[in-house]
Amino acid sequence: MLENCRNARERWGGVSELIDRWLKERQELLVHYCDLSGENDFSQTEALTEKFVRLCEVLVDYVSAGHFEIYEQLIQEAREFNDGGLELAAKVYPKIEQTTEIALNFNDRLNGQSLSEAQVRELFNELSRLGEALESRFEMEDFLIEHLHNAHAGKVASA
Repeated sequence: MLENCRNARERWGGVSELIDRWLKERQELLVHYCDLSGENDFSQTEALTEKFVRLCEVLVDYVSAGHFEIYEQLIQEAREFNDGGLELAAKVYPKIEQTTEIALNFNDRLNGQSLSEAQVRELFNELSRLGEALESRFEMEDFLIEHLHNAHAGKVASA
């Protein structure tokens, strides 16, 4: 019994740490987003380009961690606990993928180039759409964490 408890904690205890680190990345993403969305002098193209580049770096890291680390762990938990989580994930995941496309398309708009004032204005128009997609994504991710990970916390602790 002690061995089962140790195995469960080793297997799933790290998931909480992974999620915590990822949520800190989300916070960093929001800081960059809010900093940029508060700008209103579009003539400062060089400074704004740097801010857009930094936002996109954090954005791509966050989205990648979700897809290649967090969701995989949540799906694995759902599979092992076999309590309907896989069906839930199958419904939510395609909606999250739609927000991923919006995020990656936004990132692709920068394309490593210097931006003109007109391009900066266009990106600010797209920034609002990105913000809406991120808000939706965060809600869905929180839902998955709550129903696929937090729901199992008691089972892991008692194993």
